[in-house]
Amino acid sequence: MQSEETVDVVLIGGGIMSATLATLIRELQPDWSILVLERLGEVAQESSNPWNNAGTGHAALCELNYMPEQADGSVDPAKAISINEQFQVSRQLWAHLVGAGALPDPSKFINPTPHMTFVRGAANVEYLRRRYEVLKDEPLFAGIEFTDDIDVIAEWAPLMAKKRNRRQKVAATRIESGTDVDFGELTKLLFAHVESQGATVRLNHEVQGIRRRKDGSWRLKVRHTVGNYPHVVNAKFVFVGAGGGALPILQQSGIPEIRGYGGFPISGQFLRTRNPKIVAQHHAKVYGKAAVGAPPMSVPHLDTRVVDGEASVMFGPFAGFTPKFLKRSTWFDLPFSVRWHNLGTMLQVAFRNFDLMKYLVGELLANREQKMNALRAFMPTAKSRDWELITAGQRVQVMKHDPEKGGVLQFGTEVITGADGTIAGLLGASPGASTAAPIMFDVLKKCFPDRWDAWEPMILVMVPSFGSRLSDDPKKAKASLARTAKALKLPA
Repeated sequence: MQSEETVDVVLIGGGIMSATLATLIRELQPDWSILVLERLGEVAQESSNPWNNAGTGHAALCELNYMPEQADGSVDPAKAISINEQFQVSRQLWAHLVGAGALPDPSKFINPTPHMTFVRGAANVEYLRRRYEVLKDEPLFAGIEFTDDIDVIAEWAPLMAKKRNRRQKVAATRIESGTDVDFGELTKLLFAHVESQGATVRLNHEVQGIRRRKDGSWRLKVRHTVGNYPHVVNAKFVFVGAGGGALPILQQSGIPEIRGYGGFPISGQFLRTRNPKIVAQHHAKVYGKAAVGAPPMSVPHLDTRVVDGEASVMFGPFAGFTPKFLKRSTWFDLPFSVRWHNLGTMLQVAFRNFDLMKYLVGELLANREQKMNALRAFMPTAKSRDWELITAGQRVQVMKHDPEKGGVLQFGTEVITGADGTIAGLLGASPGASTAAPIMFDVLKKCFPDRWDAWEPMILVMVPSFGSRLSDDPKKAKASLARTAKALKLPA
């Protein structure tokens, strides 16, 4: 006979999103019972794992895809500023949790790492100069520097200038206040905190079915994969934060809001070096421009990474394709996600994204030497023997129906919420982890409007700028950056 239990909140998936939501609920509503269900033997093993993501701490300081060049040559900072505002919410939350003793030494999950951009060719140099001119007076981009002098670039990132053709036109920007974030470690620390406060985290527990009960709550069919034991959990509220696994679970729930949605999985690989001589000469996250047709998650970057206290350098990603929705799942994920209500959307996306398909085929056919040549565009002295190829996590991009355009492929994150607020889930990828806090606040506001007013005073304690824009007030922006830098032990 299978066991059965009832809880207030079930969070499906042991990644940064569930960890953040569990933390917020524990702070705002400590009397609610929380159960986290993770199908793997550890938390943070898919997209939140540090080797499965870039760890940039997406603040749009260096990601050029947030400020694409328009047809008339102009660049609009609106999206970059919006992404940075969201990152500041996450940063303020982390600072609060460190100050409250909920998180330990912040260097365990966040470290100062300059954020740079780097481009080649006259047209790209002029684009980067225009981007710099637009951003230099923005409060959240304070301290941004621009150069088209190879000698200055050599001071900022020596490996990028060494043995480079000095006749080549290049340019770079730098913001020294950037960070490297180990979202895997942060996820583990947040779950450890909520467990100490009474939440339950169950590993090796896979959700195999979900349906609505007559009273409006949810009945989850769960299986303990070690021993194959069945279990039933009844919950008043369910959040599906299972990364690529969120789409099939939301489809099982039967909520009408998921109709028309599909998922397009993209895999990736990175070149990584732990050679201390190389690592010692590169301390920055350096982003370039994406190839034509490439998805935003495939923007090339040469990154300093700090994982478990050890520094390394990664380059990539090199995009690929498998029908899996998770790194550790089944090859049938994509075909099993097809429904009559999303088939048209998926076919339209395939038809309209020929450049993406062509790009993915090229990436799949690229051999190791071609990948090394891509690295040498950033680091001319790179030698193959110093670099290993590692497989990153799966990203499932959102496919949905647009009333005007039909089926569209969306390179962002999207919260799907049931009409009665008893279930919500997150689809999509970038910027993802870096904006976990504002995304989870959005979930709480949509799903619990009757409690929001009572929660807001505590939210303002955790995130003093909540509900306002730091970019609209240079003094507040400067004060917030200084306060959070001090709490997180980052340079002011």
